This record gives sequence, structure tokens and C-alpha cells, in this order.
Amino acid sequence: MSEVSLKERAAWGQKSVGEMRWPASLAVIAALALYITLPERLTIGPVWIVPALELALLVPLSIAAPRRVPGETHWLQIAAITLIVIINVANVASLVLLVHYLLNGSKATGGHLLMGAIQIWLTNVIVFALWYWELDRGGPDARSSPQHREPDFLFPQMVTPGCTFPGWSPKFVDYLFVSFTNASAFSPTDTMPLTAWAKMLFLVQALASLLTVALVAARAVNILS
Repeated sequence: MSEVSLKERAAWGQKSVGEMRWPASLAVIAALALYITLPERLTIGPVWIVPALELALLVPLSIAAPRRVPGETHWLQIAAITLIVIINVANVASLVLLVHYLLNGSKATGGHLLMGAIQIWLTNVIVFALWYWELDRGGPDARSSPQHREPDFLFPQMVTPGCTFPGWSPKFVDYLFVSFTNASAFSPTDTMPLTAWAKMLFLVQALASLLTVALVAARAVNILS
């Protein structure tokens, strides 16, 4: 097959119909549920503050832009990034509090530590999936345009375009899988980061996951035993 025809079938640089927001919105709601069910000592201030901020951004975003298409207004992009930042900051704070609780809490129990570690780890997976989804190639709105920039992640479909339909583009579930595998293996698996920011996000996520699993969860299991 000629180089031109391969390029024409490449899984990036082609126009798509855009992407629905609801899968990412469900992920945000899942992160919200994980946060409000954390032990009170692992949350920042009153437990309702962070969920209220998240919903104050999520609901208008879901109404104003249920489908991500080219030409989104600037405030929609800022609100989407702010929403991820809030989830990320709250989860990092919970992780710091959990480590502090582990090292200094005389009444710490293995069950509480283990459950908290699982919830924080799952939130870590969700929040980095949101980051990857929102930033790759300029975001889901830019990815639906044929003029978007080069990809930040190398998906298998992009190097073997014949294995998928023409004009394939990654959706939120693809980024969720990338996030889960990176958090589980502490390294890339089938999808490679290409740009500096993508590599740094992979590094930060793997570090947070390693800290949660190796330090907190392992210590909790030791207490249980």
C-alpha cells in the first residue's frame, strides 16, 4: 500500500462527528462518590464543599456542551480544566492525609487504611483519564477537527489503521484504559506517551499510584495480619 493511502487512512488528522461528554461526566460523578464516602479525616473541611464545587461546574458544562465539537467557547474549556483540577487537588490532599494518618494515627486500623487506599487509587485512575482526555491533541473538541495538532499519545490503532474503521479517534474509555494500565503497571503498556507533558503526567500518576499501593495499602494489609 502506498504512503499516501496509508496517510489517508491514518487514525488521526481526520474529521469526526465529535464526542459526547456523558462518559467523562459519569467518571466525574464516580470520583465524587468515592470522595464523599472517604473517612471524614481524609477529606478537606466539610465533606460537601468539594462535591458542591464539582457539581457547580459539571452541570453547566453538561447542559451547555453535551457534545464536544470544534469552536467551543473559551469559558467552557476553562471550566472543564478547573473541574479536573478540583478533583485532582482533593485527591492529592486525601493521599497526603492518608499517609499522615498511617504514620501518626495511633488509632489507625488496617481496614480503614485499605479502604481509603482503594478509593484514592480509583480516583487517581479517573482524574488522570480526565487529564489525558482533555489535553490530548488540544482536547476532545479539537480532536473532532481535521486541523488538530499531532497526537500526544500513540494508540495501537494509529500504527495499524487497517485494524479499525477509517477516521478512528480515541474516546474517553480509551483514555480510561490507558490511565488504569499505567496506574496498575506503573509504566505505559499498549499506548505510548509522545510529548513531554504526556510523559510527565504518566510519571506523576505512576508515582502517586506506587505511593498508594506500595506504602499505604501494603501497610494496611500488615496491620490486618
